[in-house]
Amino acid sequence: MALGSARSLRIATDVGGTFTDIVGFDEASGAAFFGKTLTTPANLVDGIVTGVDKAQAEIGQARLFLHGTTVAINAILERKGARTALLTTRGFRDVYEIGRINRPDAYNLFFEKHVPLVPRSLRWEVPERIGARGQVLWPLDDDAVLEFCDRIRDQGIEAVAILFLHSYANPAHELRVKALIQQHCPGVFVTASHEVSQEYREFERTSTIAANAYVGPLVRNYLGGIDQRLETLGFGGSFFVMQSNGGLFDAARAQRECIHMLESGPAAGVIGGKAVCARLGLANAISFDMGGTTAKAGVVLGGEVMMAGSIMIGGYTRGLPIQIPLIDVQEVGTGGGSIAFVEPGGGLRVGPESAGAAPGPVCYGLGGTEPTVTDANLVLGRLAPDRFLGGEMPLDVAAAEAALQARVAGPLGISLTAAANGIIRIAASTMSHVVTRVTTERGLDAGDFAMVAYGGAGPLHAGLVARELRIPTVIIPPAPGHFSAYGMLMADLRRDFVRTWFRPLSELQFDEMEALYGELEAEGRALLAPDIVAGGEILCTRGADMRYVGQEHPCHVPLPAHVFAGRDAAQIKRAFDEEHLRRYGFDAVREPAEIVSLTSTVIGLLSKPVAARLEGQGEADPARALSQRRPVFFTECGFVETPIYDRARLLPGDHFTGPALVEEHASTTVVFPGDQLRVTDYGDLAITIARS
Repeated sequence: MALGSARSLRIATDVGGTFTDIVGFDEASGAAFFGKTLTTPANLVDGIVTGVDKAQAEIGQARLFLHGTTVAINAILERKGARTALLTTRGFRDVYEIGRINRPDAYNLFFEKHVPLVPRSLRWEVPERIGARGQVLWPLDDDAVLEFCDRIRDQGIEAVAILFLHSYANPAHELRVKALIQQHCPGVFVTASHEVSQEYREFERTSTIAANAYVGPLVRNYLGGIDQRLETLGFGGSFFVMQSNGGLFDAARAQRECIHMLESGPAAGVIGGKAVCARLGLANAISFDMGGTTAKAGVVLGGEVMMAGSIMIGGYTRGLPIQIPLIDVQEVGTGGGSIAFVEPGGGLRVGPESAGAAPGPVCYGLGGTEPTVTDANLVLGRLAPDRFLGGEMPLDVAAAEAALQARVAGPLGISLTAAANGIIRIAASTMSHVVTRVTTERGLDAGDFAMVAYGGAGPLHAGLVARELRIPTVIIPPAPGHFSAYGMLMADLRRDFVRTWFRPLSELQFDEMEALYGELEAEGRALLAPDIVAGGEILCTRGADMRYVGQEHPCHVPLPAHVFAGRDAAQIKRAFDEEHLRRYGFDAVREPAEIVSLTSTVIGLLSKPVAARLEGQGEADPARALSQRRPVFFTECGFVETPIYDRARLLPGDHFTGPALVEEHASTTVVFPGDQLRVTDYGDLAITIARS
């Protein structure tokens, strides 16, 4: 779409499993607008439009429309994607099935391996072969491809993934096959592996392109529907989608490279967490996001977001790898809507099944019958039944109590309060594991980090998670219930490139390496929108995936500009040794190393909202914000009359000690007994966790 130069409004939309969040930002006045509504699973666009209306923002006046969604990853997890065929090199049909044979539990007789998204009957072999250096070893058989086109039409195939051996070195055969299928099978979604991943490792590349095809028709229709709806509402600006790498890319490309938007909402939250760290002077922080369906965690280390080169969708044991650069986000199926139930053996479980937006928790009064984490919080007094979403959505306490009694307390023979408290504690323990997966399992100590907590349910539980992991400080930013959408406003246009390039460090040729980096950076610049980039400013960063000779897996090493200026291979080796030591606890300075892949990130900087200091700072007096007192349950002291503060009336410098609650439109912060809360100059709630 063409850019409307007179318009100054940006609208960011985050569609989650339970709620759809909207943040509007007027670049001219600096004003922000917020909207939140239940997600509409039957037609997700309806929820977006309703949320924008609640935010009192005019889509027709917007310059940029930014969007993050879970539609792609949900389709994979729920196996609700398109009927997909995979075309691969003759002899390699079963690479996708064999995989890496992960066996975390070697003696488990009931182990089940991953289940491919494409069944074996729809994985077809093509006579062709490219060598590792890009040479043609066996020419492509066009007639065989045309036969496959007949199969595609006859069997009702909706999407086709093309994966040929070593196509990252020479994509000619993939390009030819894609052109033939598009010519003879119009309307079928066709994607080739070199367009998404140009790294070696055939199983990971196969899994990645199969996933891209599997969600392709769904994402294409979904984003296309949003685009059409925007046009009917008079939108004349630019439509961008949040990527898993924390950057934005245009919606047209997102419809082709759908796999890049798997973790778009969670990635936006981590980008927002980075912005909070910058304004508060924090070098290291854990971003903790708890919504209605899942809890997610990412890391800001040394002021930068921690990245990864791949992700396992569905977990390490049975998951499918996706090989793309992305923010290292881990998640678990525990959210406000997670269902609590008693197992046949008598154990209490929470999640991963969620009540979602329809029917939602029992207390929503929308037909839900299974007790959830939200119902437990309501029973414990941590949610006000008449103030949820600013009073817009009354909660049914009696229904929540009845469901908890019938499904949990009664079967376990315990009190209603003990059942509700048990649900919360189990949920907190489960969520602490997702934090350790991005810290302890990466060689980091969670106790060395602050936690930036957000999402509608994050502030309710952050104190418990922090206690479990001995995290000293929790930060609740303004408007935490809309924080992932806010993070999109802090994102830039971004493209990440990875090229397999095997070279021993002892044989490194800087001219050859810089030429390849130049190609990647030129491609990245061409893909960015020049009329959107602030002042035309584009940043390029370089790195390499390296390993010791004889190792199987590499680790990523940033390569700053002075390495190339000095053409110093020894400095690259030192950087690799240091990174290996940090990540794995040892290095081998006398062992030779090699480069596996070169990485390049091209970022087009966008203008961003500037955090404003709150006005009215004076003598600390939180009593001005005290709205009521009510009984709230805490494990340490049972039900106690607890002060409830209105966040909108708290000023910088205000401070108090828990127990207390801080309420706002889309979230409630629990300050546990002994914890100390202080309001920062920017309105963040900084909570110092009490040591037991």
